[in-house]
Amino acid sequence: MSEQSRSTGRIRGTGSRRRKPSRRHRAKIVAAWTAAGVVVVGGAGLGYAYTVLDGNLSSVDIDAKLGADRPDDVDDGSQDILVLGSDSRSGDNGEYGADEGGARSDTAMVVHVDKGHKSASVVSIPRDTLIERPACTSDTTGDPVPAQHRAMFNTAYEVGGPACAVKTVESMSGIRMDHYLEVDFTGFKELIDELGGVEITTRTGIDDAKSHLDLEPGTHTLNGEQSLGLVRTRKSVGDGSDLGRIQLQQAFIKALMEQAKSVGVFSSPKKLFGLADAATKAVTTDSGLSSVKKLTGFAGGLKGLNAKNVHMVTLPVEYDRVDPNRVLPQEEAGRQVWAALRNDRPIPASATEKSAGDKGEAAQVVE
Repeated sequence: MSEQSRSTGRIRGTGSRRRKPSRRHRAKIVAAWTAAGVVVVGGAGLGYAYTVLDGNLSSVDIDAKLGADRPDDVDDGSQDILVLGSDSRSGDNGEYGADEGGARSDTAMVVHVDKGHKSASVVSIPRDTLIERPACTSDTTGDPVPAQHRAMFNTAYEVGGPACAVKTVESMSGIRMDHYLEVDFTGFKELIDELGGVEITTRTGIDDAKSHLDLEPGTHTLNGEQSLGLVRTRKSVGDGSDLGRIQLQQAFIKALMEQAKSVGVFSSPKKLFGLADAATKAVTTDSGLSSVKKLTGFAGGLKGLNAKNVHMVTLPVEYDRVDPNRVLPQEEAGRQVWAALRNDRPIPASATEKSAGDKGEAAQVVE
């Protein structure tokens, strides 16, 4: 970062281009905005380091917290994973704002990997979506948290932690989540830096005071701080809402997936270990992925995935007439989306064609 950038507090793009490799490695990654998904899959080659990496992991027993009152566990070979990005300001994340006592799920994606593990569908859930939040249990006090009508989606994590977030998604979708992955601001930055940055091309400039990102049109290799600024950018793209930010996040994921397979991650044990070490320190998982052995088993089934076979959509929504800063799920369209995932089928284009989430200019900012 230049002296001028430091003095202004702005994150400026490098404008540099990364040379295209002569040989590309197949991506072994689950589609999610979090780089944790990329690196965790890379952990498949690190059997010799189980003890070191196991000590890094944090996990939560979702099954124990939610009990039997959940959708049926459909054992057809497909996988459904809830991926959350936490906006906690505690610890090292304090530089991004004051810690107000509770983190929220700043980003949420349901990742459905088909039973053949050759393609995936990703459904982003806007944090400002007003939903029927089910009754939960506080993960800090253990006290009951009553159900709430017209609750913002991201409050589920705030009041009940990962288990309540999973319960809320399962209530909305009727789909049992097989796994849970969470990463926070600092962990995200460190993963991107360990990867060596991510190359993106912006068609228009981005100058966002909130995320402190300042990029001119062109191709840039973003470091961790800049990448975090991009996925947090909202006010300066599209209509300035969370819907535009989701479109930026989805574009970044595609670039991240391409980057992961172009830097020789899977052919360099040293690089692989560094990434896996950063990932296992950064992520929180469900108990089903709470060891490197479990993670590698999960990863082994995702070898056929690549960016071209990942379809990303935003949950169909419309602006709330009472509060235009909030959105409401489009019920019929939403049913089509969740039904497609439940039946292991592609999401029909008709399900999202009238959604506010798939409109606007933000999707054209990053390519």
